[in-house]
Amino acid sequence: MKVLSDAQVRSYNEDGYLAPLRVFDAAETREMRALFEALSAREGGNLSRSANTRPHLYLKWIDDVIRDPRVLDPVEDVLGPDILCWASGFFAKRPGDGSFISWHQDATYWGLSSNDVVTAWIALSPSDIESGCLRVVPGSHKTQVPHRDTFGEKNLLSRGQEIAVEVREDEAVDIILQPGEMSLHHVLIFHGSNPNVANDSRIGLAIRYIPSHLKQLAPIKDSAMLVRGVDRYGHFEPEQRPSADFAPDALSYHAAIQKRLNEITNLGANKPGAM
Repeated sequence: MKVLSDAQVRSYNEDGYLAPLRVFDAAETREMRALFEALSAREGGNLSRSANTRPHLYLKWIDDVIRDPRVLDPVEDVLGPDILCWASGFFAKRPGDGSFISWHQDATYWGLSSNDVVTAWIALSPSDIESGCLRVVPGSHKTQVPHRDTFGEKNLLSRGQEIAVEVREDEAVDIILQPGEMSLHHVLIFHGSNPNVANDSRIGLAIRYIPSHLKQLAPIKDSAMLVRGVDRYGHFEPEQRPSADFAPDALSYHAAIQKRLNEITNLGANKPGAM
């Protein structure tokens, strides 16, 4: 069922993003945040890059989120009916920790055959200017630009990648979201976020969706999870759904997939890195 208006779809296509969209109620969002905090505590307070790479493969509650109709319905309106989840991961900034995300375009290192990719960014906490919300430059998704790797210590990106041309920050828009709200953004839109100077953490779950016709161009077999429709192409190895949070077989499978994805995303990097 179509949930976005024609005007909303036009806005996404023209500007490269759409927000805010309400997807979860307050109680659901509190529960998801509690589950994230429990995962973070299990990891010693901060998620390792390996644990934060496609956590939907070992956490059933995230597997449920990536296929929730309230998330997928608007994604289908801009992407089409046959949808794969290619990746997921949290972007969390604790108050005063200095972490940030440099201006970048997601498609730069993903190795996918098309830029027909949508990120659903779900807020589990208030995401506003003070807490370092997502920022985008409208219309910037129409051109791919050069990037450089910085491997910055406080940069939440795997390679500290940043756009190597001037970004007009005066044109940037702050994507302000309340807990349970979602934004959609195109894989090529210029986006980043500033450090969190609020009193609460800024926590978001990013889900990367692709249509089933895409391919991985890297010389390494990639995988993805079919979440809606059918996969008539078979370009990606079908991923296994976890039976429960932290199920032993799911953890083992996740580790193998994470290692492979790490190899794909670090192709051409000027310094060894980990996802």
